[in-house]
Amino acid sequence: MFNTFNSFKLLSIASTRFASTIIMLKRFQRLKKGLQEMVISDDWSSYKEDNVDNAQFMKETLLNDNWWMKVDYILAFTAPIYDVLRKTDTNMATLHLVYEMWDLMIENVRKIIYQHERKTEVEHSSFLEVVNSILIDCWTKSSISLQVNWEILQMRTL
Repeated sequence: MFNTFNSFKLLSIASTRFASTIIMLKRFQRLKKGLQEMVISDDWSSYKEDNVDNAQFMKETLLNDNWWMKVDYILAFTAPIYDVLRKTDTNMATLHLVYEMWDLMIENVRKIIYQHERKTEVEHSSFLEVVNSILIDCWTKSSISLQVNWEILQMRTL
């Protein structure tokens, strides 16, 4: 039934793939019209008899404008993060670019969250604080000093 209402396929992405949730949400966003047409079709009405509760939940969710606004918001504030991941997930040397990209990413995430929350630069955003804390934790875990790396390399060569 899905293929009848959509020209794109619904991707199956391994959970170990980076940003798999973001990729799936982007795909849902692209498939929005077809998904909505599917759940209001006569075919859906007859299909839902297999599991009425799940079918009704799916229909309500896909027709809920508030749910789609949340999807849009998630994709908006994660876009700068996703862009940095994509740019650094190459075989090329990108370490020299990461510091600048990181600062720009944090600033863009902040702007999107503040715009969504309709806050000024001086106001506090608890959501931004949580997101920023997660990003800083990731940064801290992934960046160890060159001295530590050099010492590890020396120990391995002994």
